[in-house]
Amino acid sequence: MDLQEQGSKVFVHSGKVSKIHGKSILVSLDKNIQCESCSVKGACGISNSETKEIEIPNTDGSFKINEPVKVTLKKSLGQTAVFWAYIFPFLLMLLTLITASAVFTEWIAGLLSLFVLVPYYASVYAFRNYFRKTFRISVLRIRTL
Repeated sequence: MDLQEQGSKVFVHSGKVSKIHGKSILVSLDKNIQCESCSVKGACGISNSETKEIEIPNTDGSFKINEPVKVTLKKSLGQTAVFWAYIFPFLLMLLTLITASAVFTEWIAGLLSLFVLVPYYASVYAFRNYFRKTFRISVLRIRTL
């Protein structure tokens, strides 16, 4: 299935290879005109500035610096990413605040609800390889005629 057939199933951003480092490449993403009409552009992070850089595993090692590429990510993974990045930490804080409010004073409950994010983000960092496998990003060469 090529990009034409996948159109509604993947996010596609064009960019170019800016750096090659070991078994990964750094791709500078161009500002995407489609971001202007996107309903979730505020949460995306890619639409906020002119260019963004993303690190992608380079398994075949055949990319060259300044080579134009297309970066793709399955749209079905978008909701999963939003859950782990925004919804779950919010629910964790809220649950901690409600539980701690029953036992401690307000200011201690508030601090505990904030400090609960430290082990959460430490565990996200510890499982970063799992998330890299789950949120698989593909790099495709742009064919030039």
